[in-house]
Amino acid sequence: MNTKHKIALALFSMIFLAACGQATNQPEAENGTPDKQHSATFAPQLEQGEIIHLPQPRTDGAVSVEKALNNRRSHRHFQDRELSQDKLSQMLWAAYGITQPTPNRPASRGGLRTAPSAGALYPFELYVAVGKVAGIEPGVYRYIADGHKMVKVIDEDVRAALSAAALGQKMVEDAPASLIYTAIYSRMTERYGERGRERYVYIDLGHSAQNVYLQAEASGLGTCAVGAFTDDAVTEVMRLPQEEAPLYIMPIGYIN
Repeated sequence: MNTKHKIALALFSMIFLAACGQATNQPEAENGTPDKQHSATFAPQLEQGEIIHLPQPRTDGAVSVEKALNNRRSHRHFQDRELSQDKLSQMLWAAYGITQPTPNRPASRGGLRTAPSAGALYPFELYVAVGKVAGIEPGVYRYIADGHKMVKVIDEDVRAALSAAALGQKMVEDAPASLIYTAIYSRMTERYGERGRERYVYIDLGHSAQNVYLQAEASGLGTCAVGAFTDDAVTEVMRLPQEEAPLYIMPIGYIN
């Protein structure tokens, strides 16, 4: 082996060892993969997240649609009072619950819902940041409409951090629970292209959010649709998957 080859081999060895050293210095999770816990695009869902089977929602009530429409307002101040599981269940069902199963339409992911959606594609994921709900530990839960249940994805109360991400809006921290809408745009764009992303997703959001307003009025609660927040900060607090974009935060509680 000549001198040039020896020098080249030595340089290659140094580079290889340096790269190996850099790789082994990365923190690792228990399964031996690099720890991405602090990445804003990584969602460390609990492997065996607690599942909460919600009480069945009611489909009749004492407050008429007309009365709820007349009384609907945005409320930004909430009592320090816990919600019942019945009320949280009702709010989630009103937002995105299934009203007609559609086993032959996989794209609907369970069935037709309380809010209309372009092509019945339902582009949203719906989360609940729980602080004070009777019988439910604080944390973040993802709503699963098929089966009307929630699965825990974050095992801590994130309301203060979520409030900070929402430009310090105190109602997000004070409310016993908040609904968080995220969009998976590909659910719309695969059929409708950019029009699905630029128009239909946001039309869908309005349909669902208005349901939340009306159900809150009918349930003796209040809410306020919050769109003023830093997207990256909410993504980090909620540990959202890369394909999900935060759209709305809706704090829910008893009004002052």
